[in-house]
Amino acid sequence: MPQVPDDIKITWLGHSTFVIQTRAGTRLLLEAWVQSNPACPPGLKEIDELDAILVSHGHFDHIDDAVELAATTGGQVVCNPEIHAWLESRGIDNVLEMNKGGTAEIAGGIRVHMTDARHTGGIKNEDGTWFALGDAAGFVIEFDNGYRLYHAGDTSVFGDMALIGKLLKPDAAMLPIGDHYTMGPESAAEAVRLLGVDAVIPMHYGTFPVLVGRPDHLKEAAKDVDGLTVYDIEPGESIGGTF
Repeated sequence: MPQVPDDIKITWLGHSTFVIQTRAGTRLLLEAWVQSNPACPPGLKEIDELDAILVSHGHFDHIDDAVELAATTGGQVVCNPEIHAWLESRGIDNVLEMNKGGTAEIAGGIRVHMTDARHTGGIKNEDGTWFALGDAAGFVIEFDNGYRLYHAGDTSVFGDMALIGKLLKPDAAMLPIGDHYTMGPESAAEAVRLLGVDAVIPMHYGTFPVLVGRPDHLKEAAKDVDGLTVYDIEPGESIGGTF
């Protein structure tokens, strides 16, 4: 499938978690939920080396392994200021904090643009109290070859996705389709139209029974979008480069 360049390899670890590796060797983790992620294949749960860890918001299924992975892999965590403060309180100082609308350069000449998302964010402390972790966000990741990948995080569809498409021009989008906690397939199809992308990597589905959306549902809902590729892969499978 030509939409993902052969010098970028994208591996889905299940739910909303992905490892991205470039041919030059830069490794990114999108969302820090691996060890307790029931969809992640056992052989992929141990991650030894990362350059950056992008965290979209503070719910457990996106942040649970952030402290451990930042400490053991050396990966710089990219997140909002509230998550930064939470990580810092747990001894993690290799953090690049940013906020919506901002752009930052990370490892391998990759630029990260933080976008809006419509969702909540927070986590329970060890004593059971709730700790708010700021607004949810998404990311457009701009690789040094010009390829742009949008990871929407957890979100509903919203009209300003059209601005993300206009201003940041993603080539492909990772979109949640599970429904219940995020948008479902029909709303994701509208997100495709607003963004103007021709390739979608579905995520945030199938992990729990309540997440009922499936790639086939998205394909049906977006059948009017000419030339659209909907990647239907299993956790542990990769698209893009074969290195």
